[in-house]
Amino acid sequence: MNEKILNLLNGNARISSSEIAARLEKSQQEIESAISKMEDDGIIRGYKVILNEDATNDSSVRALIEVRVTPERDGGFNNVAKRICRFPEVTDVYLVSGDYDLRVEVKGESLQDVAAFVHSKLATINGVISTATMFLLKKYKEAGKIMDGEDSYERLKIVP
Repeated sequence: MNEKILNLLNGNARISSSEIAARLEKSQQEIESAISKMEDDGIIRGYKVILNEDATNDSSVRALIEVRVTPERDGGFNNVAKRICRFPEVTDVYLVSGDYDLRVEVKGESLQDVAAFVHSKLATINGVISTATMFLLKKYKEAGKIMDGEDSYERLKIVP
């Protein structure tokens, strides 16, 4: 049941417990209890709004930063990742496969703020070997939601 609840909340975090109960044919009390337990257990860490920043006055700058790290003997990549997570500019940190080890997303007031973060904070962390910064220019889709408002289905063309 928890997986079904999580899927519904992931699709719409504002769905009511009564709506979830109706869809899963459970009592509202059962649903509220299950959600509360998942929050207490740390399974549900929070709820998120997906913003269309083009439709707001938000002029902040977002960037993806690939970080190459020397793994530590006892901590692997975890200790460096935890240090990076502590910076307020950092919104997301992932361990990834490929040429780089970590993918870090940051948000700043300007290109200069993000650049200053990279060279004065991120690059100076012991264990960080190199970084590659990509500034986000336009968001087309986030968390499964298309940003331009068009959610219409278009069949992909298959060419032999």
